[in-house]
Amino acid sequence: MTRTSDALSVLKGMYAAETGYFAAGGPSKSSFAPLAPFFSPDVVLHQADGLPYAGTWRGHEGMERFFLAMSETWEVFDMVEQSFLSEHSPLVVLTHVHVRARATGRELDFPILQTITVEAGRITEVRPFYWDTAAIAAACTNYHSADDRLPRS
Repeated sequence: MTRTSDALSVLKGMYAAETGYFAAGGPSKSSFAPLAPFFSPDVVLHQADGLPYAGTWRGHEGMERFFLAMSETWEVFDMVEQSFLSEHSPLVVLTHVHVRARATGRELDFPILQTITVEAGRITEVRPFYWDTAAIAAACTNYHSADDRLPRS
């Protein structure tokens, strides 16, 4: 188990590096190198099946591909507020985000709860839990909801 202060330090450092990465242009325009030290070489990120960037993303290459998929999905992805809810790894982080879908221009505000495991000073696993994956998927498509079959007019 990683000590609380070490785990939180790693996580806060990663979020700062992620912000800088996207401010510098994100995937294809900015190097993943500033983010890499925060992730274990065998890191695993699990994204819900209902999301546009669904799947299990593994290793640094997987994380780079994930950030590219996120960038292709969202024109805006602002972490408005974060609360760190646990005292040791796995950390629990509640993040309120504001997004704008690149494909539709639709905007959403929603919470994401994540469990993040930190071992030996690096993030080894991330499990985000989204409030409403159907609403997120619908915002990224031309449909009213994930179940709609008719396009919006």
